[in-house]
Amino acid sequence: MGVDGKGSSHVLSENIVAEKDLDYDTESRIAPQDGKLQRHLKNRHIAMISIGGVIGTGLFLGTATSLQSGGPIGLLLGYGAVGTVCYSVMISLGEMVAYLPLPGGHIRLAERFVDPAFSFVMGWNYWYNWTIILPAELSAAAVLMNFWNKSVNNAVWITMCLVVVVTINMFGAGVYGECEFIFASIKVITITGLIILGIVLDLGGGPNHDRIGFRYWKDPGPFVQYNKIPGAKGRFLGWFAVLTQAAFSFIGTEIVAIAAGEAKNPRRNLPKAIKRVYIRILLFYIGGVTIIGLIVPSSDPSLALTTSDAGKSPFVIAIKHAGISGLPSVINAALLTSAWSAASSDLYTSSRALYGLAMAGNAPKVFLKCTKNGLPIVALTVSASFSALAYMGVAAGSGKVFGWFVNMTSIAGLMTWFGISVTYLRFYKGFKLQGYDRKTLPYAHVLQPYAAWYGMFMCLLICFFSGWSVFLRGNWDVASFITNYLPLALFPILYIGAKLYYRIPAVKPENMDFVTGLKEIEADTYDEPPPRNWVERFWQWLVSSDSIHVAYASFIVLTAFQFEDVTLFVYGNTPTV
Repeated sequence: MGVDGKGSSHVLSENIVAEKDLDYDTESRIAPQDGKLQRHLKNRHIAMISIGGVIGTGLFLGTATSLQSGGPIGLLLGYGAVGTVCYSVMISLGEMVAYLPLPGGHIRLAERFVDPAFSFVMGWNYWYNWTIILPAELSAAAVLMNFWNKSVNNAVWITMCLVVVVTINMFGAGVYGECEFIFASIKVITITGLIILGIVLDLGGGPNHDRIGFRYWKDPGPFVQYNKIPGAKGRFLGWFAVLTQAAFSFIGTEIVAIAAGEAKNPRRNLPKAIKRVYIRILLFYIGGVTIIGLIVPSSDPSLALTTSDAGKSPFVIAIKHAGISGLPSVINAALLTSAWSAASSDLYTSSRALYGLAMAGNAPKVFLKCTKNGLPIVALTVSASFSALAYMGVAAGSGKVFGWFVNMTSIAGLMTWFGISVTYLRFYKGFKLQGYDRKTLPYAHVLQPYAAWYGMFMCLLICFFSGWSVFLRGNWDVASFITNYLPLALFPILYIGAKLYYRIPAVKPENMDFVTGLKEIEADTYDEPPPRNWVERFWQWLVSSDSIHVAYASFIVLTAFQFEDVTLFVYGNTPTV
């Protein structure tokens, strides 16, 4: 559980300041005079980004491939494993960014607590990740549009979505926050409704009144024998195949760190956002894939990502099987807004990552140029230009290109998580060595530093074995090999190159800087005003931990009704209605 403090402890700040005479205003020293990032993101923006930011096309579409590869139990265990890694990384990141909510997030923190070379590779890897994932989401949007109309060229759909995404970001962080608030609300409502609908369908509440229960856990079975490999080995490989796709679904949880530099009252709002992560993982992801495994058989041919048709979404497949005719189009429209939301977040994050790189001196200073409203216009324009990669889907098929991008962004994202874990371990060591009490931090967690070690190890393990399937007999594929291992190979290559260029040793724990920027951060910290009306009171309750626990408890109660069918799964009895 987290340990709350009131902002950063004033005692801690005064002790550090007494020891070091440092310039707090680092941003004004290196940023151009015509503007810099400004804090436009409100509490409700950060809250909804933390709630809905992790929900994207990976959950709505990518789970089809995972179910086909691992079966319902393989899918659940795969998402559960990656969920624990995600949580470990987020509590590590949360402890650092709640204390130092700097522009550039973990990119700047890596420079402080590891070395400039590590910040270089972290920054460019992160920018690469979000720059590449943007075309992936645009390709997914083309897949979704083909659900209604396959006669229109995919380039039209990609262009339409791209215009929406760029327009949102050109209006700045405030407009992005408002749009993400709306999009995230739609995503949360959609996934909540789909989970409830899935429970109803599983219990026989659909038009066909077919009570499914745990039928698909028995036939075709709880696991899939990957590539028809018999025994435990085939089941294990099926489970491991889920991990990379599951990582793609979870990647993006750390966007809260990048938004820290533009968040209002960051010392208050960021710890709240970090604390909400675990329940989002349990309720939306673990809950979602559990329902998917119950209502769709892993052998369903519609799960194959071979055609540009969003009907392959497990939720839409289940709705069609239940005989509901009009709802798939409604769900598809909601999924389309999810793709827009994810793409908008991708462009926002990649542009701020490029800005953070420039602040750390790892990219040309031209990327620091901001408008008077705090929009990093050059970084945004350059990042948006790479979205043209989505047009590869016009020739190769959006479904296939989506698969390529999934592999590349999953590995790059996992390497970002690896870097965050390494940075935290350095932060933890320096903070302890310099004699400061972690209980004075705005956010701290009792599982540290063990959670960071676990996150670091698991990220490397998943990355190293991510492309194992191409080594199976008859499965060699050059495209799959490159997309799985290129991001992994680039990380050490970039680090070694940057190390040779900078020739700066790693920061010693006793010399780590826990001071610079604290003065400005303290100035931006204030007590939130009390709710003025019933709308604000309802919103405050809605984003509180209490309401989330109520929602999760409701989910547990609803799913408990299904577990009377466990005996059917074990003993092979015939269900009765």
